[in-house]
Amino acid sequence: MAVDVYLNFNGNCRQAAEFYAEVFNTEKPQIMTFGEAPQSPDYQLPEEAKDLVLHTRLNIDGSRVMFSDTFPGHPFIEGNNVSLAFVNKDIELIKTVFDKLKQGGTVTMELQETFWSKAYGQLKDQFGIEWQISHEE
Repeated sequence: MAVDVYLNFNGNCRQAAEFYAEVFNTEKPQIMTFGEAPQSPDYQLPEEAKDLVLHTRLNIDGSRVMFSDTFPGHPFIEGNNVSLAFVNKDIELIKTVFDKLKQGGTVTMELQETFWSKAYGQLKDQFGIEWQISHEE
């Protein structure tokens, strides 16, 4: 597996992904919105979040580039909206990488099971690099 680039947008992710698909002549992106994701009975999804992009990706000349909108209320800073995604099939390696990267850094989401991954977490390492760590079957 490779390290992938993850781009965040401020409500215009769908437009950006479709634009890049056209520019690089790739397949049309398959887009999952926040509204399509399983909902928690403990949390009411804000109406303005339902049509925002939770996740999509494109294969651009052999590189996987992933995209999403920021969730309403989370800060979006143009220029700092890029993270690296380490996606791997080895769950023990995922845990090891996460534990090493968090040393001296800041965890923004503990490594945990989600509806799309057995182990997913987010952090900023000691050098200020944003990481998404994810297990993939």
